[in-house]
Amino acid sequence: MKQQLKKLSLALVAAAIICVQTSAVNVKVAPPAKKVSTKKGPWVNLFDGKTLTGWHGFNKKGEVKNWTIVDGALVCLGAAEGDTGGDIVTDKAYTNFELEWEWKIDKGSNSGVLYHVIEDPKYHSTYATGPEYQIIDDNGWPDKLEEWQKTGCDYAMHLPNTLKKVEAVGRWNTSKIVFNNGHVEHWLNGAKIIAFEAWTDDWNKKKADGKWKDYPDYGMAKTGLIALQDHGHKAYFRNIRIKEL
Repeated sequence: MKQQLKKLSLALVAAAIICVQTSAVNVKVAPPAKKVSTKKGPWVNLFDGKTLTGWHGFNKKGEVKNWTIVDGALVCLGAAEGDTGGDIVTDKAYTNFELEWEWKIDKGSNSGVLYHVIEDPKYHSTYATGPEYQIIDDNGWPDKLEEWQKTGCDYAMHLPNTLKKVEAVGRWNTSKIVFNNGHVEHWLNGAKIIAFEAWTDDWNKKKADGKWKDYPDYGMAKTGLIALQDHGHKAYFRNIRIKEL
């Protein structure tokens, strides 16, 4: 009996080994998961500190006369009448990006940085299509300003939070716009002062109820040019760079 049990045990062990070996042969090992690339593009300077290479007048060709270079800064001379006619735009269009720059203004000055701007004779201004990061002398502007007109705003759409801190007129500030598949951020002097989602119901309501109700193409482009605004006042820009996302 003991011998029979021993033989049976050995037979069961052998069968188990064969089963394990067979299973091992039939098991399919899943290939390693593909890594999703989150690498961002390199930073690219949009202003070389010496020339207007890479920029041209909005809806214009040829020489730009109302901007100049002073001590490595791109300076708007304020030659435009009103808020149209003197803006400059990048030669290249951008979709998703981080855009950084430094800026300062004179007392009582007004300017701005816009993105996703579309050039076409039917558009009289960059702001007809491009959302604007507002730059203005909040305290020295001669007229009363609405909150949506002040520095750092997504002009006439979204207001900055309480982290907004602006340097005194004549001193340099640092700003950043992030646009990533409709997610938008405004940064000022190291603080994120605005974050919102474009093209949502809330965004559409703000557009329909406010300044842009008569501008059907405002903010609708997903790719377009970067613009610096000539609002008829002096403004200074330097260290302008962009990273495509």
